[in-house]
Order: sequence, then structure tokens, then C-alpha cells
Amino acid sequence: MEQWLKLIQEVGFPIFVSFYLMHRVETKLQLIHEALLSLKNA
Repeated sequence: MEQWLKLIQEVGFPIFVSFYLMHRVETKLQLIHEALLSLKNA
């Protein structure tokens, strides 16, 4: 937890939030990609 706080202080809160949101979007896109592949193979 201390490392996260240090990262926020060094990089800045908006950049930290941006990386967090990009990570969440990436996981959703992977799920969509897998769903589309399963539809294609069905």
C-alpha cells in the first residue's frame, strides 16, 4: 500500500486514475474478444 501512495505522489492522481481505468477497459475488451471468438466457432 505504501508503494501505491508513493506512486500517486510521484506521478500524480490524474495519471494514476487513467492507468487504472485503462486496465479495467482492457479486461473488458478481452472478455468481449473471447465472446466473439466463441460465437465465431459456434
